[in-house]
Amino acid sequence: MRVSTDRATQSDGRMFTVVVESLGVGRQRQAERRITVPFSQLQGLMGTIARQGGRITAVLSSDGQGGTAEAKPETEPTATEASAPAPAAAPAPTPAHHVSHADVPVNTYKPKDPFIGTVVENYSLVGEGAIGRVNHITFDLSGGDPQLQYVEGQSIGIIPDGTDAKGKPHKLRLYSIASTRHGDNMAGNTVSLCVRQLQYEKDGETINGVCSTFLCDIEPGAQVKITGPVGKEMLLPADEDANIIMLATGTGIAPMRTYLRRMFEPAERETNGWHFRGKAWLFMGAPLTPNLLYDADFEHYQREFPDNFRYTKAISREQQNAKGGRMYIQDRVLECADEIFAMIENPKTHVYMCGLKGMEPGIDEAMAAAAAAKGLDWSELRPQLKKAERWHVETY
Repeated sequence: MRVSTDRATQSDGRMFTVVVESLGVGRQRQAERRITVPFSQLQGLMGTIARQGGRITAVLSSDGQGGTAEAKPETEPTATEASAPAPAAAPAPTPAHHVSHADVPVNTYKPKDPFIGTVVENYSLVGEGAIGRVNHITFDLSGGDPQLQYVEGQSIGIIPDGTDAKGKPHKLRLYSIASTRHGDNMAGNTVSLCVRQLQYEKDGETINGVCSTFLCDIEPGAQVKITGPVGKEMLLPADEDANIIMLATGTGIAPMRTYLRRMFEPAERETNGWHFRGKAWLFMGAPLTPNLLYDADFEHYQREFPDNFRYTKAISREQQNAKGGRMYIQDRVLECADEIFAMIENPKTHVYMCGLKGMEPGIDEAMAAAAAAKGLDWSELRPQLKKAERWHVETY
């Protein structure tokens, strides 16, 4: 299998500067920006700008000696390029449907000067008989100067009240955002988290996580110190025709919920002006059925968009794998390896993984076995996908 790349333009060394207006969010949309890319990435950049509502005012090409001239980018390979023989080995793939990270908001609020948000709601996400405690918590972001804005796939920091054993203020903890940039209320002034209370045994005593317990116990109306947003690893591609494979365990479902709401919630689709037309496939791992977070929403999306969304569950204490053991997410990946690899062969496919760090080795083993069955080396392929910005991992 090859991960596609545009060989016809790889040898062109020219650099192009695209002058664009109305690209970005908030105040940034008013400013002119200049983005410089090699010729091989020019067409992708122009497509991204168009999809994000930007207006290109000029394209300047380098003359190779530091000068520039206005130019119209080529849209088709020349006859020489079209007839050139393919190289013996495919080069590393270039980013597919590249999303510029320059306009993604980062660190609007820092630990020394956090934003003070107000809790809007706090409710349990798990059903009767579930293991542990997981809550959906929403904060009001109104009144910030500047406004705390974020995009799907980012995280925020929470600084819990109180002090540690040394009498110092608690340090922040990062949590993946579970709401789209518009918030659950579609008003653009809230942010939601999916938080599991951390509990562990030490010397025969049950220890509760400081920040997770603080959040799960917090009441509506309480104020919370918030930092961020942070993170550019888990951003969605701008292409409406992209394919998205999602691998999540536990609260790792948070960014996946943001993607799926952006793709399939009617209000989101109308507000975004972004209509997902690709294939989305969620693999969700949980110990018991009552621990499947946001399950009813995902089932609804699968019914409403059967051609665009597939939902596969791995419920470890209720289902068995092919060997008779517990069914984990890596077992589902192995079962569906042929279909997954067929999707990965498409340069529009992105893979997102989020959850406990312990899930990574199992997923790697499953992908390595599936790759080996096709005569491929996963240890070589995965870095290629990562370089192409098509393999996204956030584990903790």
